[in-house]
Amino acid sequence: MGKGSAVDPVCGMTVQLGKGKPSLTYKGTDYHFCNPKCHDRFDADPYFYLSGNNEKKKRAEAENAAGNLFTCPMDPEVVQEGPGTCPVCGMALEPMSGVSDEPNHELIDFTRRLWVSAGAAIPLMILTMGPMVGLPVRSLLGEQMALYLEVLLATPVVLWAGLPFFQRGWTSVKTGNYNMWTLIMLGVGAAYVYSMVATFLPGLFPEDMRGMSGHMPVYFEAAVVIIALVFVGQVLELRAREKTGDAIRALMDLAPKTARRITPDGDEYDAPLDNILAGDRLRVRPGESVPVDGRVVEGGSAVDESLISGEPVPVEKTSGDKVTGGTLNKTGTFIMEAEHVGSETMLAKIVDMVASAQRSRAPIQALADRVANYFVPAVVGVAAIAFCVWLIVGPSPSFVYAVVAAVSVLIIACPCALGLATPMSIMTATGRGAQAGVLIKDAEALERLAKVDTVIVDKTGTLTEGKPRLSEVAGSAGFEENEILRLAASLEKGSEHPLADAIVSGASARGVETAECRNFQAVTGKGVSGTVESRTVALGNGAFMRDLGVDAASLADRSESLQEEGKTVMIVSVDGTAAGLIAVADPIKSEAKAAVEMLHQSGLRVIMATGDTERTAKAVAAELAIDDVLAGALPEDKRDLVQKLQGEGRKVAMAGDGINDAPALAAADVGIAMGTGADVAVESAGITLLKGDLAGIAKARTLAEATLANIRQNLFFAFVYNSAGVPVAAGILYPLFGALLSPMLAAAAMSLSSVSVISNALRLRRLKL
Repeated sequence: MGKGSAVDPVCGMTVQLGKGKPSLTYKGTDYHFCNPKCHDRFDADPYFYLSGNNEKKKRAEAENAAGNLFTCPMDPEVVQEGPGTCPVCGMALEPMSGVSDEPNHELIDFTRRLWVSAGAAIPLMILTMGPMVGLPVRSLLGEQMALYLEVLLATPVVLWAGLPFFQRGWTSVKTGNYNMWTLIMLGVGAAYVYSMVATFLPGLFPEDMRGMSGHMPVYFEAAVVIIALVFVGQVLELRAREKTGDAIRALMDLAPKTARRITPDGDEYDAPLDNILAGDRLRVRPGESVPVDGRVVEGGSAVDESLISGEPVPVEKTSGDKVTGGTLNKTGTFIMEAEHVGSETMLAKIVDMVASAQRSRAPIQALADRVANYFVPAVVGVAAIAFCVWLIVGPSPSFVYAVVAAVSVLIIACPCALGLATPMSIMTATGRGAQAGVLIKDAEALERLAKVDTVIVDKTGTLTEGKPRLSEVAGSAGFEENEILRLAASLEKGSEHPLADAIVSGASARGVETAECRNFQAVTGKGVSGTVESRTVALGNGAFMRDLGVDAASLADRSESLQEEGKTVMIVSVDGTAAGLIAVADPIKSEAKAAVEMLHQSGLRVIMATGDTERTAKAVAAELAIDDVLAGALPEDKRDLVQKLQGEGRKVAMAGDGINDAPALAAADVGIAMGTGADVAVESAGITLLKGDLAGIAKARTLAEATLANIRQNLFFAFVYNSAGVPVAAGILYPLFGALLSPMLAAAAMSLSSVSVISNALRLRRLKL
């Protein structure tokens, strides 16, 4: 290496000195960098680059590199690097990680095409429908000029905006997966080509097929309106699918962006979380999130582990105890050693579980698509038969009649009402649900909820209020209950523990006044002690009393009885004597029992899955008559329970409110989040109950069943009109009346089917929940 050069410690490139490149002095040594980005990275974490950890991280990433993979939710066997469309069904591919740093190009593109389509559809509707409501638009412009204006408005929409639909339709034909795209391609294509020929070559058609104006009827507005309607549905669906990534982002945000590293030299500084490796020593201060999974090596604290267990009471941590990344340190300071980082942490695994569950749930496979798989070949077959029959036995010019008949069949089968059938019902149902406090994320959730036979409910925050409250005070001989509570509350005023808050709040609610406390001490994992009015007071568990030499045997039976009821029990000692017990519990919601009974009446099996102890879980289940219990459940245990029940052929709904519920909410056939819970739970679920009321599940199910029935009715109307019109358009009535179907009647039939669908969907507004 020459005297005028140095090696960049971040990227390893050679840096020529004296060329204005950035440099930095660290512990008396000058370091030089090839660009400001490398300078900033080094400045944020010098130890990481000088210790060789950077190279370790690069090797680990090389071993675990999976690339930026995208997959199709409908056809999971399709996997590729980078975004694109599925070669089987034409859907946009989604990132396998659940989130992507790339903007949603399809949503941006389709939104642009929607505005162009809508911008052309409105004046086209005025041009074609205006005369029916008394607007003299066509007479002012002249029929020929009006036709040319229709061509100018429709052509960009059909040839540019609608191009993705034609591409997907062609893919469906090549793969044999006939669906709505096939119908749209055929209907819109036939309407546009026929209309262009009718506009510019009207002489090709027989005189008796022309209207009163002497011009052939055209279908430009039908082609454009269909494209605009389909884009509305596609943009709404893409926005809904993009929001599923919000749950992943919310989970990722639980981990801090930095961790306070302690170097072997004793230096402390905040290093980027991405630079933390197994074996690093980290300090976690009060109020900070634990950065990665590891174990406590020095100090202690109470850690809120609701991320994992869903339980509101923090867990005491001392030297040797495991801590989990993303959990919240409440009171003390401790030093931990990192053991699992990056994709190996519990939080990363929860993220992966949610992403995997969301990928495995295909978007709603509309009944329209399933019917279209048979309807499309039938329509094409009828069009081909009509063409051949008219060509062979039709009047002169037989070829023109044959073309008109075949095109008329494809046009009348155009899915105007079909495109409205599902979105109209969903939009109406969504509005009705919102009025009743039931928020619906997508149509899929409604379709699945109508078929559910098993409901899994979380305990904390779903069946219970999720906030510990004072439930019981019991005194030993010679000690008044209020006196015990007064002394305990006076002592706990100096503590930040949630149980302490429950005791102080309980004393205040009972009108018990507290006194000053001196010499307050907290022993992590055991209890607290201090002096209140010259009396030595201690409050804590049995182990704490034994350490203090307090004999609490007389309280053992009562303590065990309260624990059987699912309560947290603490012993109070005064001047070395066991004075009594204080019990704190998470109260069951007042409406929970009636809600569980309502679910049973709906024919649903109710299972409770909770991170709480088996004793507490069984006490709550017995009180609410719940069918089955899974206690001590971690996030993956709840998800595994969902998948086990699904493997048995059950349709499962999961209701929860915590971060720990997110994987199960995403994996269930339908996830139901309590609106009072964590944002991650809400984002992972298909349905949210704003009031956090379990009875809302029954309301949501009633709405789901009614909506699904309404969609089926709408599809029936749409297909009946189309199916009835197809043979008429083919010319089945010609032998009787000597004329083909009037294009005006065909247009009226299409309009009537749309009106029927809209009117039927609006009936959901009056649904009783």
